[in-house]
Amino acid sequence: MTTTTTRELTHFVGGRHVSGTSGRFSDVFDPSTGQVQARVPLASADEVAAAIAVSEEAQQVWGAYNPQRRARVLLKFLDLIAKDTPSLARTLSREHGKTLDDAKGDIQRGVEVVEFAVGAPHLLKGEYTTGAGTGIDVYSMRQPLGVVAGITPFNFPAMIPLWKMGPALAAGNAFVLKPSERDPSVPLRIAELFLEAGLPEGVLNVVNGDKEAVDAILHDDRIRAVGFVGSTPIAQYIYATAAANGKRAQCFGGAKNHMVVMPDADMDQVVDALIGAGYGSAGERCMAISVAVPVGEAAAEALAAKLVERVKDLKVGPALAEGVDYGPLVSRDAVDRVSAYIQQGIDEGATLLADGRGYTVAGHENGFYLGPTLFDHVTPDMTIYKEEIFGPVLTIARAADYEQAVAMVNNHQFGNGVAIFTRDGDAARDFSARIDVGMVGVNVPIPVPIAYHTFGGWKKSGFGDLNQHGPDAFRFYTKTKTVTSRWPSGIKEGASFVIPTMS
Repeated sequence: MTTTTTRELTHFVGGRHVSGTSGRFSDVFDPSTGQVQARVPLASADEVAAAIAVSEEAQQVWGAYNPQRRARVLLKFLDLIAKDTPSLARTLSREHGKTLDDAKGDIQRGVEVVEFAVGAPHLLKGEYTTGAGTGIDVYSMRQPLGVVAGITPFNFPAMIPLWKMGPALAAGNAFVLKPSERDPSVPLRIAELFLEAGLPEGVLNVVNGDKEAVDAILHDDRIRAVGFVGSTPIAQYIYATAAANGKRAQCFGGAKNHMVVMPDADMDQVVDALIGAGYGSAGERCMAISVAVPVGEAAAEALAAKLVERVKDLKVGPALAEGVDYGPLVSRDAVDRVSAYIQQGIDEGATLLADGRGYTVAGHENGFYLGPTLFDHVTPDMTIYKEEIFGPVLTIARAADYEQAVAMVNNHQFGNGVAIFTRDGDAARDFSARIDVGMVGVNVPIPVPIAYHTFGGWKKSGFGDLNQHGPDAFRFYTKTKTVTSRWPSGIKEGASFVIPTMS
């Protein structure tokens, strides 16, 4: 009889792997098989405090590097992660459950933000005005905040940490990352690669944990800013707690992304877009399209008929298997939660066109699988319309006309992403201007902005004044200092007791 030993993961502090000392652990599963593959330590408040202390000391060195020198470290990191991507993607798939191609996309989207952050020497430049007054010059400079933190979700274990740490490090800050305890191996490997690229020890620290670690970050005065992505209730909690403790915060929460389908849209193109955006990554994306809004009965009937046929052909299986459209959900709890939403949709009167509950994969019967689910005749008063499901569930909510479709989107509590599919440029232009949502796609199903624009939702999807990546990231991770200077010219003016003006 043979026995297997479960891997025990670590924290990464001060440039080395550090075993947990709290005595608390969480299991890391392989969602494709349902088997435990590792244990990750859950940090105590003291362990978090120790990591912050290391960060604070290391930041003094890193912050003194000039921006060009910091950018060179990022460039070296980009070279290293490119070589490591095949291995990193397999690790990501094994812990998260997304397909290998999707895992590579997860990494690439994060890499693109680091590529943008290499432009730090330009993005950190201040402004200069000569002759603002008699012999007076005024200039500004951007300086790092100090130690900042990221609290990141399970669904993008490479992309979101890189979105946070890339600009933060380029701006001269030290970074403490608290990744999801469900898939922590990729963030730990990213920290190793940054160290290999020349980042000084202790500038980037990874501390695994749960709410105890989160609260330790939020209440430590040495942390100057916090970035978070996750559910809306936790986003609100982190934003409020961070603000109460004098920290900057950018917190992104839940979503319920609509796709408005106009009568003139190419229905085959629409169905392709909905299948990918609704069911890709098992629907575990904050930018997933979860509500199709066909305008008019003819469009609704045509869309429903085409979607039913396409859903039947979707292939669900192990994350690393070839030819799979999407893999398992991240956990058994996630399967149970989404299944409960499906039942609630039935109970509240929605028409179930495809039921993914009870889905099994031969040879992987214990995996966390859920087949594609499709509802029609969903109305705004139903729970499955109002709340984020975060699973492979697509709903059709019919609109009688364009104005009703716009009102449905604008009246929803979430405002993360939205799309419209149409051949009418005037309708698309009107929609883009009027819609109360942070990111809009025109004939684009998942409107995630490229790295040099900013990512952020509105309403209950986002809390904070500045968004992720793009120029906003450098504004968020720096403080602006303005200097007014005058060099003595030998002219004696006497004392002045009024505030300086431009008169």
